[in-house]
Amino acid sequence: MVETRRALVRDAAARLHAAGVASASHDAEELLAHVLDVPRSRLVLVEEVSAAHAARLRALVGRRAAREPLQHLTGVCGFRYVELVVGPGVFVPRPETELLAGWAVERAAPLAAPVVVDLCTGSGAIARALADEVPHARIHAVELDETALEWAGRNLAGTGVDLRHGSMGEAFGDLDGEVDIVVCNPPYIPLEAWESVAPEARDHDPHLALFSGADGLDAFRVLERVASRLLRPGGVVGAEHADVQGVSAPAIFSGAGRWREVEDHEDLAGRPRFVTARLR
Repeated sequence: MVETRRALVRDAAARLHAAGVASASHDAEELLAHVLDVPRSRLVLVEEVSAAHAARLRALVGRRAAREPLQHLTGVCGFRYVELVVGPGVFVPRPETELLAGWAVERAAPLAAPVVVDLCTGSGAIARALADEVPHARIHAVELDETALEWAGRNLAGTGVDLRHGSMGEAFGDLDGEVDIVVCNPPYIPLEAWESVAPEARDHDPHLALFSGADGLDAFRVLERVASRLLRPGGVVGAEHADVQGVSAPAIFSGAGRWREVEDHEDLAGRPRFVTARLR
């Protein structure tokens, strides 16, 4: 027995919407495209779906309705111009982070031989984007969590990125004073904000990648010190933060006395999203 694509997507979207999934229609189409192994843009060419494929879709919709991340179900995540493999144990890159990666690309591209460090690389998203868009850059990345490191290794294989296992605070002592750009998407959620975090992140992303002390800025304080150690004079740092940290995150850099051009940047929704600064 076959079913129509329209009816399947409609029913799946209704089920996801009832479960509180904000992107219900989008996710329903993505899951069907995944089941059929076709690009989502070509779903319009599909009129009928076999019973076997329909059953697979309903099973995946059930998992998504339970707030399992869409990317865990499809196994992939688009990030700028590359596709990453992701799954349990690694932070799923968010669209907002693409803006930070774009900032790093714009700063690295004009340099003859840029040296870039990606701290808290997670899935390797920023490092992979840089390797793709600035192939002449020397890129180094570090990740503490061993499971996330495995995902990063898969995403960075063959790119030439120097991927290391270790903590942000102690990373790359061999590069002190030689780096042009430091980029980081650190954990920045306050511990007290546990209940407000979306289930997809709270229940599935590694907590090491989410929470960072009482005010969410413990990792930022470490980042400020590490960036000042790694960067050459005049080098730049960029780091993502929560939208409510548009004042407190930049203040960590402006208050340290060793940075100039401390500037905060908005995301596409007009919310404070990442801070940049230049080492004096």
